[in-house]
Amino acid sequence: MTTYAKNTDVSVERSRAELERTLQRYGATAFGYMTEAGRAVIMFESHDRRIKFDLPLPRPDDREFTHHARGARTTTAAAAAWEQACRQRWRALNLAVKAKLEAVESGIAEFEDEFLAYLVLPNGQTVGDFTRPQIAKAYENNQMPALMPGAS
Repeated sequence: MTTYAKNTDVSVERSRAELERTLQRYGATAFGYMTEAGRAVIMFESHDRRIKFDLPLPRPDDREFTHHARGARTTTAAAAAWEQACRQRWRALNLAVKAKLEAVESGIAEFEDEFLAYLVLPNGQTVGDFTRPQIAKAYENNQMPALMPGAS
C-alpha cells in the first residue's frame, strides 16, 4: 500500500494555509495551530463546536531519516527526508479534513459524527481521548460499563 502524498512538494506552510482556507470556506469561525517537537495541534470552531486535531510529526533525529540501508545519511539528506515526511502528514491531514467537511456539506453525514473523536469537551480533552481508555477496558473485560453509575 502506498502512503498518500509521500512525494509531495507542497510545503508545510502552504498545506497549513490551504487547511485554514478550506475551513473558512466550509464555515469555520476560528482557526489556530501550534507546533512543537513531534507534533502540531490544529484547532478550529465550526457548528458551535471546538475541534482539535493532534497531528503526530516525525522527529528529525528518528533513525528513518538519519540512516538508510547503506548506513548514515548526510545531514542535508536527513533533513530533506524529515521535511518530506512532515509535508506528507500535513497533506494527509488536509485530505482527511476536506473529506469530512464535504461529507457533512453533501448531507452524507452529520458534523458531530464526522468529527466526534476530535470534539473538545469542557475539560479540554477530546471525545477520543476521553473514551479510548473506556473502550479498551470494555473489550479487555468483555463487559460493557453500567448504564447508570453505581448500578449493578
